[in-house]
Amino acid sequence: MAGPRLIPIIVGVGDVCNKSLQVADAFEPAELMTRAINAALKDSGIAKHDFTAQLDSISVVPPWTWPYPDLPGLLAQKLGSSPSHKDIGKYHGGNQPALLCDEAARRVATGQARLAVVTGGEALASLAACQKAGKFPPPGWATPDPSSSTISASDSSRLGQSIGGRHSVGLPLHVYPMYENGFRSHEGQTFAENTSESADMYAAFDAIACKQPYSWRSGASPKTASDIGTPTPKNRMICMPYPLLMNAFNTVNLSGACILTSTEHARKLGIPEEKWVYILGGAGTSDSSQFWDRPNYFSSPALTQSIDAALEASGITKNDIDCFDIYSCFPIVPKLACKHLGLSVTRPEKPITVLGGLTSFGGAGNNYSMHAITEMTRLIRKSEVKTGLILANGGMLTYQHALCLSKGARREASPYPSKNPLPEFSKGVIAPPVSEKPQGRAIIETYTVDFDRQGKPNQGFIVGRLESGDRARFVANHGDDSTLARLTDMTREPIGCRGLVKQGEDGRNLFFVDQDGKL
Repeated sequence: MAGPRLIPIIVGVGDVCNKSLQVADAFEPAELMTRAINAALKDSGIAKHDFTAQLDSISVVPPWTWPYPDLPGLLAQKLGSSPSHKDIGKYHGGNQPALLCDEAARRVATGQARLAVVTGGEALASLAACQKAGKFPPPGWATPDPSSSTISASDSSRLGQSIGGRHSVGLPLHVYPMYENGFRSHEGQTFAENTSESADMYAAFDAIACKQPYSWRSGASPKTASDIGTPTPKNRMICMPYPLLMNAFNTVNLSGACILTSTEHARKLGIPEEKWVYILGGAGTSDSSQFWDRPNYFSSPALTQSIDAALEASGITKNDIDCFDIYSCFPIVPKLACKHLGLSVTRPEKPITVLGGLTSFGGAGNNYSMHAITEMTRLIRKSEVKTGLILANGGMLTYQHALCLSKGARREASPYPSKNPLPEFSKGVIAPPVSEKPQGRAIIETYTVDFDRQGKPNQGFIVGRLESGDRARFVANHGDDSTLARLTDMTREPIGCRGLVKQGEDGRNLFFVDQDGKL
């Protein structure tokens, strides 16, 4: 027999920002999460003894900073509670806050949890401060899990011996620029138009982040579009077309938490309705974890399908949404979402961020969108927003999860969705065949180039297609200096250029652009 169908709501939210870079103030992620949960508890007005006794579920976004053997259990211990459900995200990805919140709402809706906590946090800035000082973190930090390790966004060793690994490509700082270049070419933009669009959008984001009390840039003077879009020694090009200020900034100490319950239980606890924010529904799916197995480099099926399915699961349309927070580790993600939603990137008809993005607000590892959930909750409570959608993205444009929050309940009192409406991987996706050892005439499908610390181009990364046979896709590096120069020439579009691909002596595929560079 089916259990009760209750109505899940958020009743408490909390955020913590520890800006100190002193080793003595280096609080571990578990401590920051505990503080965020306690802030959410205070915000909810729930009595401490009721919270401790009735907390049934703790869900934790996996942190990059520190490997814990049992982080949910440690948090339960710190809170003095014994929840029956304790879990941590099964993989690293920025989609985790929305995914875990959606799953917690389902547990509340089915009566499996009276009170549920979803939390996450990072102390990457403190960890970097300790490393710079040549010191271990303070004794209060938990003993690390010896079977695990911390995550680095720029550690190419984790690419392994895959096609990408053999060509030193596959990190976020490589793949998102490839999509930006592919999108620019598909949209018929010039380099200047594309950079201006990205810089204008991120300048507007930075202005928002500088006003956010929990932002890493809170109280700072907003940067201009010229500051963001112009490469300088302090804003060096990382991978074309993104200078440093268009890359996510992860070295922060941030934590967030939200408390969920049902409307029925909220009444029993005496939580006033002005604290309630309804979770309408969510949905998420993934594209291939291997970037060379994607259908193209100017769209994301997982992103569009997650947005559409979350709206449908919530019983609303995009016209019902009056505010978005679209994940923005790099400019391409909000651009793809805005393209799908019919919104302008530089002058959006509705807000597309409530935080200011991962470069300005702070990347916070996997946990950025937790802060979007807490801030959207506050805006809805203040009636500045009626219905909002958070799009949480992870991996290399791999994992997506969208979540809808609202001032009002689901229409016609329909029950909360019993499951994620989407499969694990995006539907209807067909990618071209892949050749590991291509040979012959070929064309550039997309590309990027990484730069050294002196601002000089270092290595080209090319995704191409053979011109004959089944037009198989391949991954390659630049084959000579003239090819590298062609890839970095911002007066001519490299995508569509023809050339020759062959194997080098070290087993890598090398692409040589035709000397005349004609399309």
